[in-house]
Amino acid sequence: MPLLVADPMNHAYHYLVGNRAALPGMLYAMIIGAGFGKETVFRGYLFERLGKLVGAGAGAKVAIVLLTSALFGLAHYSNLGLAGVEHATITGLVFGTIFAVTGRIWMLMCMHAAFDLTALAIIYWDLEFVVAHLVFK
Repeated sequence: MPLLVADPMNHAYHYLVGNRAALPGMLYAMIIGAGFGKETVFRGYLFERLGKLVGAGAGAKVAIVLLTSALFGLAHYSNLGLAGVEHATITGLVFGTIFAVTGRIWMLMCMHAAFDLTALAIIYWDLEFVVAHLVFK
């Protein structure tokens, strides 16, 4: 998130640089936990429950996207700090908007897993600084 003056290095997960022993657990966590789990909770469950509460109109969908994105961001504070909250909130806005428009969660599960697996690869091969400066400078 260098655009928001965040450190290009993800210090919470820097221990993964070259750490082959951690890869199986991280792969499982990112595919099942993040891809399937988080999308089920934040886009599936919360969208359905909040939709019952506030309705299904365009204004209600906007409110649901904003609320679930804020909650999604806050869920990342404990391990990623403020920069992680900013990053996850923006990602939540994108994923939430896609879900509000399409109503399809499988694509988002795959996107979330692919996003996290790409981040894992960048961290594992110690390319965070290079990628951040390639993209943002």
